[in-house]
Amino acid sequence: MSMDTNMETHETTDTIERLESEVRSYCRMWPATFATARGSRIWDVDGNAYLDFFSGAGALNYGHNDPAMKRALLEHLADDGIVHSLDTTTVAKRRFLERFEEVILKPRGLDHKVMFPGPTGTNAVESAMKLARKITGREQVVGFTNAFHGMTIGSLAVSGNGAKRLGAGVALTSGTSVPYDGYFGDDVDTIAYLDALMDDSGSGFEKPAAVIVETVQAEGGINMCSREWLRALRELCTKHDVLLIVDDIQAGCGRTGTFFSYEFADIEPDIITLSKSLSGFGLPFAITTFRRELDVFNPGEHNGTFRGSNPAFVTATAALSRWDDDRLERSTAAKAEVVAAALDGLVEAYPDHVIERRGRGLLQGIECAPGIALAVAKHAFELGLIVETAGASDEVLKLLPALTISDDELNEGLGLIATSIADVVEARTPVAVG
Repeated sequence: MSMDTNMETHETTDTIERLESEVRSYCRMWPATFATARGSRIWDVDGNAYLDFFSGAGALNYGHNDPAMKRALLEHLADDGIVHSLDTTTVAKRRFLERFEEVILKPRGLDHKVMFPGPTGTNAVESAMKLARKITGREQVVGFTNAFHGMTIGSLAVSGNGAKRLGAGVALTSGTSVPYDGYFGDDVDTIAYLDALMDDSGSGFEKPAAVIVETVQAEGGINMCSREWLRALRELCTKHDVLLIVDDIQAGCGRTGTFFSYEFADIEPDIITLSKSLSGFGLPFAITTFRRELDVFNPGEHNGTFRGSNPAFVTATAALSRWDDDRLERSTAAKAEVVAAALDGLVEAYPDHVIERRGRGLLQGIECAPGIALAVAKHAFELGLIVETAGASDEVLKLLPALTISDDELNEGLGLIATSIADVVEARTPVAVG
């Protein structure tokens, strides 16, 4: 390490410690000062390379600094293209909408309108629930146990994590949580439970405006609903005149294999929220889409200063080129099989420490015995791998490699995870005294 680099590292750490709020979290898991990134690699200021199995919490499905997206963005800026526009009409917005309709909506038979609610996932969720309330005249929105939909008040009201809910500092009264698929085990039909509550005027259950669901609960521990359960939920919402919102902020944009995570169940939601990898480049960008007849907002009834981010329109349009055909879907499916086989092998090899594999596509993980997943994630970082945990107690090691990761990099990362688990288990195993 050079003297200049060592000084930069020290100054950066000192500045962060002195000025940034203690609320920061990821930097505590990965104590490095990152400087550059390309594809599935990140380098810190000391020149150390890390393999990225985090992908910006799912905001970088196509890896870091994708060349095609970067080129489109640089050309837009070099030509003095519009950067900020609120909801005025720009060329970049038109091009994004045309491509989104051509590549995503039409092939899936979705006659949806698109709303730009603000640049983050929680903006999209808030706008979706606000729309549902306006349409139905009802207040409550049903969420599910272990769900996570964002950090603003409305989104927290339909999220399950107790610590995050407590952080709101106010009563979260506009949401109701009900059991997710498998919450009580395989023998309990939680859709039938919800249906009974809605059917019975004596249940004390207030009829909701909408039900919001993640088909894979990423932050909640990679809990995955079945095709049958999701189809039953769609039928229940139709039966009771309740809108179905699919939150595809982390599980969407190809993360589970198909562009939308619900496609495996052959349903159509009433409202869909997208963010994270929608821009393709890590730029803040979110949309809320909904059936055309649900477009009832008055002009300006829901708005935001940064809902017209043209750089994000530009990179998102470039990202959609990956969905012109099925090559990315097929590649993701093949890589998902490799991940599944590796994780199943860890379950078999360490039955006392690794409980089960969860998830689908390239959103998979392993539930571990208490303390194991967090220890593995920290040790993996020491070995040069960035991977996070999920679940209410950080009990799940969560893998989010880029969809575009090379086969060699994928196998390298899986090998580092195997090594990390072996080292952590060995360190925790008592030595037998003969």
